[in-house]
Amino acid sequence: MARYHGPKARVNRRLGALIYEAAGAARALERRDNPPGMHIKGRRLSNWGMASAEKQKIKHYYGLGERQLRKYYHMVAAKKGNTGEQLLTLCERRLDNVVRRAGYTKTRPQARQGIVHGHFFVNGVKVTSPSYQLRPGDVITIRPKEAIYGLYKGVCDNHAPQTPEWLTFDSESLRATMMGIPGPGDYSLPVNVDIVVEFLSR
Repeated sequence: MARYHGPKARVNRRLGALIYEAAGAARALERRDNPPGMHIKGRRLSNWGMASAEKQKIKHYYGLGERQLRKYYHMVAAKKGNTGEQLLTLCERRLDNVVRRAGYTKTRPQARQGIVHGHFFVNGVKVTSPSYQLRPGDVITIRPKEAIYGLYKGVCDNHAPQTPEWLTFDSESLRATMMGIPGPGDYSLPVNVDIVVEFLSR
């Protein structure tokens, strides 16, 4: 799933949400919010179908494979507290998601590409793993190179994201700091995570 290269507009329409934020995929969802294909409109999904669709939302939105999603589930399943909320918190703390939500990029695939190419540092150390888990106090900066600064500065100047309360972002120095742990009101994906947890626990 992390290497999905298919038509993103179809995924948005099939799942009924803005999963992929590319301009074309977003316009397609605005024009036609019904699922693609014939005889789909009005069809009622089974419980398994609904759980599978919600799971697909998480996988596509955060760029996870099936194995990685199940790994996250097993990491939180034995912990105290709401398993679904803890699962989404792990997803939100991924470096590629934080880079996107801070405003460095317009989409998560763009964030992953920049991370893999070594454009981002965490606490002064280059990190090339999009799944890197950030902690409160971690500081994200970009590689000190004029061309890379110009690239991300241009994105920030032309795109004003709504930075969540658990992040701070300086648009001049392009420095982001994780101030806390994202909670239930901070998740950027509208998903029924409880039925996903039930699905994964089988």
